[in-house]
Amino acid sequence: MKNLHRFLESTLLRPTMTDKDVDLLVRDAIEEQFVGVCVPPFWVKKVKRDLREEDIQVVTVIGFPFGFEDTATKAAEAIQCIKQGADELDLVWSQTAFHSGMNWPKIEIAQLAKICHDEERILKVIIETAYLNPDQIREACLICQDAGADYVKTSTGYAPTGAKVEDIQLMREALLSSMGVKASGGIKTLEFALELIRAGADRIGTSSAKAIMDAYRVQV
Repeated sequence: MKNLHRFLESTLLRPTMTDKDVDLLVRDAIEEQFVGVCVPPFWVKKVKRDLREEDIQVVTVIGFPFGFEDTATKAAEAIQCIKQGADELDLVWSQTAFHSGMNWPKIEIAQLAKICHDEERILKVIIETAYLNPDQIREACLICQDAGADYVKTSTGYAPTGAKVEDIQLMREALLSSMGVKASGGIKTLEFALELIRAGADRIGTSSAKAIMDAYRVQV
């Protein structure tokens, strides 16, 4: 896969991460020309400045990692991240509202989608597939699609499990072709990343992006 690097979103969302870790993330992203780098809101401004004119998306997270914040708080966080240079926002949806049978997740996603699209930014929604059965995954995908999200994403990395091939296949089948699917959580190897792409993932969010590219070069 000649363009593997353009599927990879190099992710650094570790509580103990330092500025040196961020510098290395940026250097690797520039060297490999990854499609994006995903960092906490705290580091968005620096990463945007460091990437300058590179064709690499600055991605950050909203309501991370449990989605417990109310919509006004998430909206304020999204607006601030966009001001600081975020190109794409990965929103943790209101899991507690979904599991309560409320319509609120759709309302919230629609509000965040408007904020993003008014500024020509991309919204991905993290549905945390580890806590959903197949029917719920399908329902979650349709909620995100109807609310105007651009991608549906599997995981935060903080749940018991992350991306699974069967979940990606289900998500891809449930969504329109115009919607993106982002696999994330526990993606450490080239083989697994390729499996997920074959299953329908448009993006791979991983803290092992550099290692995956190193393994790819050995094979080719």
